[in-house]
Amino acid sequence: MTRLDPPGNLAPHIPTDAYRRAQATGQPVVIVVHTTDHTGRPLGHYLYPLAVATASAVGVFATVAALLALLDFAAHTAAQIAAATGPLSVGGISLKLFGSKR
Repeated sequence: MTRLDPPGNLAPHIPTDAYRRAQATGQPVVIVVHTTDHTGRPLGHYLYPLAVATASAVGVFATVAALLALLDFAAHTAAQIAAATGPLSVGGISLKLFGSKR
């Protein structure tokens, strides 16, 4: 079984009659491949570290915001409890946390 078509997908732009003529006469087939010169780094080299740094920064900001919200909630809770209970007394010693306005 002889193959008359160009082998594989190496050069699908060569017409079949030109390939057969070159094969029959022994002429070389010149294939010109145009490529661009990639001098810089691909975008993927920059995107992965940038994504990791952005995710880390968002995580740190979210952790700080959650800590501040928890601290604010604890301070308001302590102030509400102190205002509702009045003076604290332990073993006969009383301590008034917040003085009255009168």
